[in-house]
Amino acid sequence: MKVSMGCDHGGYALKEKVKEHLLSVGYEVEDCGCYSTDSVDYPIFAREAALKVANGQCERGIVICTTGIGVSITANKIPGIRCALCHNEHTATMTRLHNNSNMLAFGAAEVDEAMAMKMTDLFLTTEFSGEERHARRVQMIEN
Repeated sequence: MKVSMGCDHGGYALKEKVKEHLLSVGYEVEDCGCYSTDSVDYPIFAREAALKVANGQCERGIVICTTGIGVSITANKIPGIRCALCHNEHTATMTRLHNNSNMLAFGAAEVDEAMAMKMTDLFLTTEFSGEERHARRVQMIEN
Protein backbone atom coordinates (compact mmCIF):
# COMPACT_ATOMS: atom_id res chain seq x y z
CA MET A 1 0.00 0.00 0.00
CA LYS A 2 1.20 3.50 -0.81
CA VAL A 3 0.55 6.18 1.81
CA SER A 4 0.82 9.93 1.28
CA MET A 5 1.97 12.04 4.20
CA GLY A 6 1.85 15.76 4.83
CA CYS A 7 2.56 17.98 7.81
CA ASP A 8 3.48 21.42 8.97
CA HIS A 9 6.35 22.44 11.22
CA GLY A 10 4.38 21.41 14.32
CA GLY A 11 3.89 17.90 12.98
CA TYR A 12 7.27 17.46 11.30
CA ALA A 13 9.06 15.43 14.01
CA LEU A 14 6.12 13.05 14.47
CA LYS A 15 5.65 12.69 10.68
CA GLU A 16 9.27 11.62 10.37
CA LYS A 17 8.82 8.96 13.07
CA VAL A 18 5.57 7.66 11.55
CA LYS A 19 7.17 7.62 8.09
CA GLU A 20 10.15 5.63 9.41
CA HIS A 21 7.77 3.14 11.00
CA LEU A 22 5.72 2.75 7.81
CA LEU A 23 8.81 2.16 5.70
CA SER A 24 10.15 -0.39 8.21
CA VAL A 25 6.99 -2.52 7.93
CA GLY A 26 6.84 -2.40 4.14
CA TYR A 27 4.57 0.49 3.17
CA GLU A 28 5.53 2.86 0.39
CA VAL A 29 5.44 6.50 1.50
CA GLU A 30 4.92 9.58 -0.63
CA ASP A 31 6.25 12.41 1.56
CA CYS A 32 4.54 15.66 0.55
CA GLY A 33 6.39 17.76 3.14
CA CYS A 34 7.12 19.77 5.02
CA TYR A 35 10.75 18.90 5.47
CA SER A 36 11.86 20.81 8.58
CA THR A 37 10.65 22.62 11.68
CA ASP A 38 10.77 25.99 9.90
CA SER A 39 7.37 27.70 10.00
CA VAL A 40 5.20 26.86 6.97
CA ASP A 41 1.56 27.09 5.89
CA TYR A 42 -0.05 23.69 6.57
CA PRO A 43 -2.67 23.89 3.76
CA ILE A 44 0.05 23.51 1.13
CA PHE A 45 1.20 20.14 2.44
CA ALA A 46 -2.16 18.74 3.57
CA ARG A 47 -3.66 19.57 0.17
CA GLU A 48 -0.82 17.85 -1.68
CA ALA A 49 -1.16 14.70 0.43
CA ALA A 50 -4.95 14.67 -0.09
CA LEU A 51 -4.66 15.17 -3.85
CA LYS A 52 -2.44 12.08 -4.09
CA VAL A 53 -5.18 10.02 -2.43
CA ALA A 54 -7.99 11.62 -4.44
CA ASN A 55 -6.27 10.99 -7.78
CA GLY A 56 -5.34 7.40 -6.90
CA GLN A 57 -1.57 7.81 -6.62
CA CYS A 58 -1.85 6.67 -3.00
CA GLU A 59 -4.42 4.43 -1.34
CA ARG A 60 -4.43 6.28 1.98
CA GLY A 61 -3.03 9.43 3.52
CA ILE A 62 -1.88 10.76 6.87
CA VAL A 63 -1.66 14.44 7.77
CA ILE A 64 -0.21 15.91 10.97
CA CYS A 65 -0.05 19.39 12.46
CA THR A 66 0.04 20.58 16.06
CA THR A 67 -3.66 19.87 16.70
CA GLY A 68 -4.65 17.96 13.56
CA ILE A 69 -7.55 20.35 13.01
CA GLY A 70 -6.18 22.52 10.22
CA VAL A 71 -4.81 19.64 8.17
CA SER A 72 -8.04 17.67 8.48
CA ILE A 73 -10.13 20.65 7.37
CA THR A 74 -7.81 21.22 4.42
CA ALA A 75 -7.82 17.57 3.32
CA ASN A 76 -11.61 17.40 3.52
CA LYS A 77 -11.91 20.25 1.00
CA ILE A 78 -10.66 17.87 -1.72
CA PRO A 79 -13.49 15.94 -3.44
CA GLY A 80 -13.38 12.24 -2.63
CA ILE A 81 -11.45 12.67 0.61
CA ARG A 82 -12.85 11.51 3.93
CA CYS A 83 -10.24 12.60 6.44
CA ALA A 84 -10.84 11.75 10.08
CA LEU A 85 -9.23 13.61 12.97
CA CYS A 86 -8.51 10.87 15.50
CA HIS A 87 -7.20 10.90 19.06
CA ASN A 88 -7.16 7.26 20.08
CA GLU A 89 -7.30 3.65 18.92
CA HIS A 90 -11.10 3.50 18.98
CA THR A 91 -11.60 6.49 16.68
CA ALA A 92 -8.88 5.30 14.26
CA THR A 93 -10.57 1.91 13.99
CA MET A 94 -14.15 3.15 13.77
CA THR A 95 -13.44 5.70 11.06
CA ARG A 96 -12.32 2.86 8.80
CA LEU A 97 -15.07 0.41 9.83
CA HIS A 98 -17.96 2.86 9.53
CA ASN A 99 -16.79 5.79 7.40
CA ASN A 100 -14.33 4.14 5.01
CA SER A 101 -12.07 7.12 5.66
CA ASN A 102 -9.13 7.36 3.31
CA MET A 103 -7.10 9.84 5.33
CA LEU A 104 -6.09 10.06 8.96
CA ALA A 105 -5.27 13.30 10.77
CA PHE A 106 -3.86 13.80 14.23
CA GLY A 107 -2.12 16.43 16.27
CA ALA A 108 1.45 16.15 17.47
CA ALA A 109 0.49 18.02 20.64
CA GLU A 110 -2.56 15.82 21.19
CA VAL A 111 -1.16 12.28 20.89
CA ASP A 112 2.16 10.81 21.90
CA GLU A 113 4.37 8.82 19.56
CA ALA A 114 3.11 5.45 20.79
CA MET A 115 -0.53 6.43 20.21
CA ALA A 116 0.32 7.85 16.78
CA MET A 117 1.85 4.51 15.79
CA LYS A 118 -1.10 2.51 17.13
CA MET A 119 -3.62 4.74 15.32
CA THR A 120 -1.62 4.58 12.11
CA ASP A 121 -1.41 0.79 12.19
CA LEU A 122 -5.11 0.42 12.95
CA PHE A 123 -6.09 2.92 10.27
CA LEU A 124 -4.05 1.13 7.64
CA THR A 125 -5.06 -2.43 8.54
CA THR A 126 -8.75 -2.02 9.35
CA GLU A 127 -11.06 -2.71 6.43
CA PHE A 128 -14.37 -0.96 5.79
CA SER A 129 -17.19 -3.10 7.17
CA GLY A 130 -19.20 -2.79 3.96
CA GLU A 131 -22.42 -3.08 5.94
CA GLU A 132 -25.34 -1.62 4.02
CA ARG A 133 -26.07 1.14 6.52
CA HIS A 134 -22.44 2.30 6.51
CA ALA A 135 -22.11 2.06 2.74
CA ARG A 136 -25.30 4.09 2.40
CA ARG A 137 -23.99 6.77 4.73
CA VAL A 138 -20.61 6.98 2.98
CA GLN A 139 -22.49 7.40 -0.30
CA MET A 140 -24.53 10.20 1.26
CA ILE A 141 -21.30 11.93 2.29
CA GLU A 142 -19.92 11.60 -1.24
CA ASN A 143 -23.13 12.97 -2.80
